[in-house]
Amino acid sequence: MKNKVVLITGGTSGIGKALAFAFGHAGAKVAVSGRNQQNLDQTSQELSAAGIDNLAVKADVSVEEQCQRMVQETVQKYGRLDVLINNAGISMRALFEDLDLDVIRKVMDINFWGTVYSTKYALPYIKQAKGSIVGISSIAGYRGLPARTGYSASKFAMHGFLETLRTELLHSGVHVLLACPGFTASNIRNTALAANGQQQGETPREEEKMMSAEEVAERILKATIQRKRDLVMTTQGKLAVWVNKLFPSLADKLVYNVMAKEKDSPLKK
Repeated sequence: MKNKVVLITGGTSGIGKALAFAFGHAGAKVAVSGRNQQNLDQTSQELSAAGIDNLAVKADVSVEEQCQRMVQETVQKYGRLDVLINNAGISMRALFEDLDLDVIRKVMDINFWGTVYSTKYALPYIKQAKGSIVGISSIAGYRGLPARTGYSASKFAMHGFLETLRTELLHSGVHVLLACPGFTASNIRNTALAANGQQQGETPREEEKMMSAEEVAERILKATIQRKRDLVMTTQGKLAVWVNKLFPSLADKLVYNVMAKEKDSPLKK
């Protein structure tokens, strides 16, 4: 990663911030985007203090023009772009029948369209560098999770988009990685949207028992260097993908039971 340029969307917290430090410590120049200027300034200061050459760009990935500007500012500063990490994401938790449909639109706009917009404007530079496009997805992209229809749909869409793109770019030298962390200790569940579109505010899961964002970031860094196709993390995640392929009816019951045990789950136990 020495002197490579890496752009990370949603790079001011959780996995995104951990990725900025992991790639930066590996020698990369790091651009991070986010919607909150205060968080961007804080992250940039921390990266600089760690000796990491960085650029902070205020951008909302659900807005196409802002994604275009984000890529342009990165290339203007560094003259190239080697790795795009589509990390910006938002979750939701509510039964579909109770859900305000604007919640699904918002989740799709950030998780799916944010990936599409960012990749569209980064692609010419990634092709030039024969670099990498990384999608930070989820087990929910392999197996639909109850009470997370919008989130699962957005990750399935991301999988379809990046798998197709990988095939189109087969002879271009561009590497496409789909990374699925499983449940990771981050703020995504605190900021997840409830049925009415308001933030959940409190995680329903035991964060202290999950893989850390730093461990996830190190694995994604390694998979990017090795130019892997797919990275499914955690034993539970690998098991969910395997069982869903071979025994889909059993997977329905197992997934339901696991998600029903969450704190304040909308599912009947």
